[in-house]
Amino acid sequence: MGAHWIHGPSERNPVFRLASHYGLLGPSAAKEENQQVEAGGHPLLRSITYGSSGKVLSPELVNSTHTLFSDLLDSTRIFLHANGLPVPSVGQYLRAEIARLAPTWEGDEDTKRLRLAILNACFKLECCISGTHSMDLVALGPFGEYTTLPGLDCTFPRGYSSLPDHMLSALPEGTVLLNKPVRTIQWQGSFREDGDTEKEFPVLVECEDGDSFLADHVIVTVPLGFLKECHQDFFQPPLPERKVEAIRCLGFGTNNKIFLEFEQPFWDPDYQFLEVVWEDESPLAEPSIDLEANWFKKLIGFVVIQPPEQHGHVLCGFIAGNESEYMETLSDAEVLSTLTRVLRTLTGNPDLPAPRSILRSRWHSAPYTRGSYSYVAVDSSGEDIDVLAQPLPEDASDPRPLQVLFAGEATHRTFYSTTHGALLSGWREADRLNDLYGATKPPYPAPRL
Repeated sequence: MGAHWIHGPSERNPVFRLASHYGLLGPSAAKEENQQVEAGGHPLLRSITYGSSGKVLSPELVNSTHTLFSDLLDSTRIFLHANGLPVPSVGQYLRAEIARLAPTWEGDEDTKRLRLAILNACFKLECCISGTHSMDLVALGPFGEYTTLPGLDCTFPRGYSSLPDHMLSALPEGTVLLNKPVRTIQWQGSFREDGDTEKEFPVLVECEDGDSFLADHVIVTVPLGFLKECHQDFFQPPLPERKVEAIRCLGFGTNNKIFLEFEQPFWDPDYQFLEVVWEDESPLAEPSIDLEANWFKKLIGFVVIQPPEQHGHVLCGFIAGNESEYMETLSDAEVLSTLTRVLRTLTGNPDLPAPRSILRSRWHSAPYTRGSYSYVAVDSSGEDIDVLAQPLPEDASDPRPLQVLFAGEATHRTFYSTTHGALLSGWREADRLNDLYGATKPPYPAPRL
């Protein structure tokens, strides 16, 4: 329901290294040639593209249009650290370039309109990858700072949870407490355990069930969406204004999955992705804001879940933005009915059997996430990510340093939105504490964390 791929499975990716160490990957992921593929953060899947007219679109036209969009996306990197920007956002820049190039395209008017429709589908895919409603919300200047790793994106044969399961198995039983929501983190305090007049702790973590924990240090890994909504009450004293401003400015959006299970597959087993193109759409036209009537048009398509021997005949649709959040408000029956109608339209088969079951994520509705992952929004920058990652108290001379540390994907400047970015951010904060206690040595006691 959460992370799907290891993006960039190669030696620089700590998720890949851990998964390899635990023997969790399939044989193809370990191939050296697969680790050298430059996928640019996009899973390279054998695809078939369905148009809304009920026909399969020309692979030549689709592939050439995808290449055009990819080249335009790559060209945004020239604005990293640039003194001036032509426009504030990635979306505005891409649309301006498309408008400039469109008159030079070969082919008749129908072909040109279809190319624009395919480009519009590319925008939707990029919204899913960036975790945003619109690429108009993503800042152009810092966009090139996001770093992709080489490697042919792969999945865990036994699911992503197999990785944390193995990591947790090395810890003593009872170390990790689940279903223990935290209400407040009090820091800069002087807290004592009952009956202990000697040891003072600067941090008190209060849980919603009334339990509390005293600590020298706490690492906060909650999603940026939760911080945006709850930081005022979650931290006492409140966060410094500089950090509050970083939380406000950085972007955080929703990307959801919709799994559809079928009795029998209607798709060719040679394809791994069923792409969707609405042929009447264009990135140069104003998008519809009627969510009730058109939410399903934000769906980029369906990944075929492999292998069918293990999972059955399952498609996984991806949808981002306001449409994705609207989808969360609908019932399973409404979503299943709508997508059945969509698939019948796309395949041109009005008798296509309906899926027998549906399962979907609701990341925006979830109270402790309020979305999926972060992006650098217009009027923010990578510096805001660094500010978000800065431990508290800010004063380096404070005698009780590193009381509150911050980790999570939104705190990694170049790998935000990824699992490997989240993992590296946790290791970064652990290293801060290792350095602190490695430098001071005994007689200081081991910290309570």
